[in-house]
Amino acid sequence: MISVLGLLGKAFIFPEETDTSYVVLSPAQPLSLGAFTLCMKVASELPPNREIILFSYRTTYYDELNVWQEFNGTFSLYLSGPGVHFTLPKLNTFGSHMCVTWESKSGLTAFWVNGKRSLRKVLRPGHRIQPQGIVMLGQDPDTFWGSFEKAQSFVGEISDLYMWDHVLSPSIIQNVYLDHSFPKGNIFDWKSLSYKCTGNVIVPSKL
Repeated sequence: MISVLGLLGKAFIFPEETDTSYVVLSPAQPLSLGAFTLCMKVASELPPNREIILFSYRTTYYDELNVWQEFNGTFSLYLSGPGVHFTLPKLNTFGSHMCVTWESKSGLTAFWVNGKRSLRKVLRPGHRIQPQGIVMLGQDPDTFWGSFEKAQSFVGEISDLYMWDHVLSPSIIQNVYLDHSFPKGNIFDWKSLSYKCTGNVIVPSKL
């Protein structure tokens, strides 16, 4: 059953390594994107030398937008092809606030961790993210609806997920991190998220 709920003060808790547990998110508009900002809070005690899928958006044939922790501990953004890699603070039990920005015209992309921006890199200038895919947390589908690998699954907590179809200004990203006033996420908004949990995913009544 699809739930549409305000999740403030709550989280998706993935308590164990599996190839069966995930959350599918339904966007408020199609992901036909020439730019985006994606923000979320992530807490995990998985080791830095393990692949971890943090966010997956797949269409029929391509991984359109994936955010990973790699084997070597770097963090990566992929847009239906080779990605860019960033050296960031490792995930931890207390949680990190993480944002990723990208815009097609220049290809400039960056990560923000706890309100601080990484250096900027260039990824796929002129590219456009395609619609009609599946957004998933907890697993990386190697096919449109499956082929999960337990060793890539997310274990920990994800909360406060927001996504916009443009690059937010640094001051607004700071407001998102500090939980001050900021615009409603026009793709995903944690205050009114449409989602479906499968397998062992816990959404506690409050944290």
